[in-house]
Amino acid sequence: MITPVHFQWTVERRVATITLNRPERKNPLTFESYEELIETFRALTTSTDVRCVVLTGSGGNFCSGGDVHDIIGPLVAMRDRGDGEGLRRFTRMTGDLVKAMRGCPQTIVAAVDGVCAGAGAIIAMVSDLRVGTARSRISFLFNRVGLAGCDMGACAFLPRIIGQGRAAELLYLGRSMSGDEASQWGFFNRLVAPDQLSTSATQLAQEIAAGPSFANGITKTMLNQEWSMSLEQAIEAEAQAQALCMQTEDFRRAYRAFLAKQKPVFEGN
Repeated sequence: MITPVHFQWTVERRVATITLNRPERKNPLTFESYEELIETFRALTTSTDVRCVVLTGSGGNFCSGGDVHDIIGPLVAMRDRGDGEGLRRFTRMTGDLVKAMRGCPQTIVAAVDGVCAGAGAIIAMVSDLRVGTARSRISFLFNRVGLAGCDMGACAFLPRIIGQGRAAELLYLGRSMSGDEASQWGFFNRLVAPDQLSTSATQLAQEIAAGPSFANGITKTMLNQEWSMSLEQAIEAEAQAQALCMQTEDFRRAYRAFLAKQKPVFEGN
């Protein structure tokens, strides 16, 4: 059972909702919340109760990134004492969160409002789908604090969503991408009013959760793996993956439902 203490966790109708819940500071991440998020997404790899995840923040903001006092201050102290290995442990740990999010079979829907900055922009980026608001401000602001834009996979992932030139602009300048830009550039899958954000993201997640979860997990795996494949390799990998899905009961259920002119009820096996 997943029982986090550094963020809120609820499950309803096979959709888990993770709510970053430090609204007084725009929901920043701490060392502890990083570790707990990693553990949570890793635990989801063996979960049969959760088919989709909504990731959101409280108080009208998504996530302001690493907490200035709880993370940035200690990192500067590591720098000052020459603790390069400690800095590498941290940067590798933040990458572990990305790998855990991409590695869990559940589809992750980020519900983005208000501030979405730094590591917050990253965890929105590596979610499978993003629902956002026009007042959102997505900032890959590493450049503005003296760091490179290549943080937590940003240089690998962001160009695949919005294109190389647009990604380069955001990563070199560290400027905010507005909600309207995020929608026009393909970062957001859907743009909704703030008071509809939670409902829209949850409805999308429930629609996905009602689908064939094993097959959806295969789709996520292929989306991850085919980045580094040739066309020939991708076609062969998809042939094997699809043949595997054809051996599931869900494939048979869909066929029988079609013959009976009914909507299939998928059970994920």
